[in-house]
Amino acid sequence: MTVAGTVRSYATLFRLPNLWTAPPDVLLGAALVSTGAGIRPGPLAGLCVASVFLYAAGTTLNDYVDAEEDARERPDRPIPSGDVSRTAALAVGAAFLACGIAVAALVRPLSGGVAAALAASILLYDGVFKHRRVGVVFMGGARGLNVLLGVSLAGTLDVSPAVLAVPAVVLGYIAAVTFMAAGETTGDNRGAVALAIAAVALAGLAVVVRLVATSQGTAAAALALVFVVGFLAWTGRALRRAYHDPSPATVGPAVGVCVLAQAVLDGAFAATVGPAWGLVTAGLLVPAVALSRVFDVT
Repeated sequence: MTVAGTVRSYATLFRLPNLWTAPPDVLLGAALVSTGAGIRPGPLAGLCVASVFLYAAGTTLNDYVDAEEDARERPDRPIPSGDVSRTAALAVGAAFLACGIAVAALVRPLSGGVAAALAASILLYDGVFKHRRVGVVFMGGARGLNVLLGVSLAGTLDVSPAVLAVPAVVLGYIAAVTFMAAGETTGDNRGAVALAIAAVALAGLAVVVRLVATSQGTAAAALALVFVVGFLAWTGRALRRAYHDPSPATVGPAVGVCVLAQAVLDGAFAATVGPAWGLVTAGLLVPAVALSRVFDVT
């Protein structure tokens, strides 16, 4: 295989577009505690890098575990197609987990602890609970912990319930999307799609509730509402198609849209702190969408 082919295979294994949806979680967490903590760009960037390592580890180990299933249902994936060996995927996934924890720990020990918990959630999902209903909680938990990774920049996780409610909403949203994705290739998935629709609606409502509770200025409120409307419209269109025709051809793209839309949801929550936080957080959607035209999201 050529160097370009190898790079493309690994980019596919890592779900390259999705990697851009990991730092928005960290940025959101930092935004939530930015009022009472001095957030410096260097440590924040370090945690964003750690988040990318951990996300790439999760997708790589996911494909390592699913190699036999993918050989039947997705033979073009990097491992079953022979472009990436299963042994190499395991080694890369383990190395990325270690790098993610190490980079976070260099920022501050508390961040390293959160990253370790996130890594444990990834391993429990991929290696133990993936094919059980409870598995979606671990996938959602990984995203919620990703938000807490940003919160850890405050030096403590002893923060207000209003702050902790945000990663809880993210957990529920991603858990519902994961539940929908679990039946992506089987069809007849209308109940799971309906659950995802409910999770989208509740996530949008949670942003509005937080906006009202924080009483931000006009600019912040307007931006948060724009992001909420965009989030609901984008995911709603894809989920509506999947609900009316719950086949792999519609459910798969709906899952992809919901994964990418996580950056918009993060931006909406971050905008309740201030417009700059919202714009920077949601801005990472641009490369994610651009790359999704070249690489698969699911």
